[in-house]
Amino acid sequence: MATAKLLRQLVKTGSEGNHEAFKRVSEQLILEERAKNHHLLANDLEKILYGRRSTSAPLHSVLNDRLPKDKDRNLPLLQIKEPVRRLEDVVLSDENASLLDELLQEHHRVETLQSYGLHPADKILFCGPPGCGKTLTAEVLASELGLPLAIVRIDSVISSLLGETAANLRQVFDFVSTVPMVVLFDEFDAMAKERSDEAEHGELKRVVNAFLQMLDAYEGKSILVAATNHERILDSAVWRRFDEVLVFESPNLEQLRRLLSVKLRGLRREFEIDDARIATLFKGMSHADVERVLRRAAKDMVLAGKEFLSERHLQSAIKREDARRARTKRS
Repeated sequence: MATAKLLRQLVKTGSEGNHEAFKRVSEQLILEERAKNHHLLANDLEKILYGRRSTSAPLHSVLNDRLPKDKDRNLPLLQIKEPVRRLEDVVLSDENASLLDELLQEHHRVETLQSYGLHPADKILFCGPPGCGKTLTAEVLASELGLPLAIVRIDSVISSLLGETAANLRQVFDFVSTVPMVVLFDEFDAMAKERSDEAEHGELKRVVNAFLQMLDAYEGKSILVAATNHERILDSAVWRRFDEVLVFESPNLEQLRRLLSVKLRGLRREFEIDDARIATLFKGMSHADVERVLRRAAKDMVLAGKEFLSERHLQSAIKREDARRARTKRS
């Protein structure tokens, strides 16, 4: 529970009717409870204080004020996001859904694990082709645990100055060790390429060495999620640093049906999602492709003044998506 000092301050400021001071002490109390992994309690306190969790929640404003920056360009090394999408918004393979559920259970019951000398998994690797739900799953993990999502900005972390990239990584690790959050290292392969590749220069190899050492030494409060579209070029020593690995793939027909059900929720339509013919229209597409097609089809429906989404809207949007992908392949 909270320290005696904070509780005394809370009662004192409340009894004096000092609203601003009461709010500041309450925010400190919420931060302290999060630091102890009491996320459900922290969420409840936020709801009481603010009425609802929002982007103006104290934790996010405090974190944004403290973001580490690249010394050369003064660019923030992370972007803090308020996660909004929940477990029902992501469609995963049975294996990944089971792994995600285990991760959530471990972190919801962290004190039970610790009583047996065990710790929840806090270093996770997501790999697979683009657009198959890696970033979304990281957001869902943060949302379900009531934590902010911190996205490491690769463009800021990687520097042309000798030794500066490793120094930026050290800043990131030091920062995320202090306050619980889900930290996403997107495009992870940019910092963890195979060191035996003769085409890579010495500086990158030093960065990989430094990164592996930081992963080994990490004992912070945050969950580290590394995501890559190019797992084959990762250094061979990277894999054993992670507690769990989730492999993402393009959705099969059953997953496509579930994805359509999620994305078309609340939208009136002339067809049934359970119709196998409808899911087949999207065969071979990634999650991101499907979402883009459905968004385009919904826009066509609205602009045409229609009230129901039809198969014709879907087919028109898919034809445009096919043309888009053909142009991308040619370029």
